[in-house]
Amino acid sequence: MAHTLAAAVHSELLIKKSRFLGCVQPVADRASAQAIVAELRATHPGAAHVCWALLAGGQSAAVDDGEPSGTAGRPMLEVLRHQDFDGVLASVVRYYGGIQLGAGGLLRAYTDSIAQALRDARKIPIVKQRELSCELPYALEGLLRREIEAVGASLTGIEHGEQVSCVFRLAESEAPALIARLNEAGQGRVVWLGAAG
Repeated sequence: MAHTLAAAVHSELLIKKSRFLGCVQPVADRASAQAIVAELRATHPGAAHVCWALLAGGQSAAVDDGEPSGTAGRPMLEVLRHQDFDGVLASVVRYYGGIQLGAGGLLRAYTDSIAQALRDARKIPIVKQRELSCELPYALEGLLRREIEAVGASLTGIEHGEQVSCVFRLAESEAPALIARLNEAGQGRVVWLGAAG
């Protein structure tokens, strides 16, 4: 199961006078990640490199930002992949200390910066959601509300007309059983809209 992070977590490493400021944080998409990286560049104008890696909604990125190819972005991306993350940006701001680290040293420094931040991070499982819409008689509204509350669903819309129209979101894994229970209890009076039911 994929995970994301509850909040941003930072790390700091000092290796042969170079300072590595790592951060892992939840992000929605590539555009959000690029905005965060732009802000990092503005906040750290004296930094030699701002390297980053992203896994979010099927999108990925690995940016070395001037470091030798494959020594920064790709190793950070592999750390995220190895721990099955989605919706996470890993970034490292490097202040160069005047001593060359070599490709192996850089790879370890960037990997360790992210691994250290992840050690203190709180992982949250990503639960796929499904939206359901239905119409039902007023007499069944109380039953519907109890059922959706019991499975932790959230009511996102309700209209009272000739019948009650409801829209709610719930964990995808809970949907089939809930639909079956409501169909049975409603004896065919619950009408599912869209692709539900």
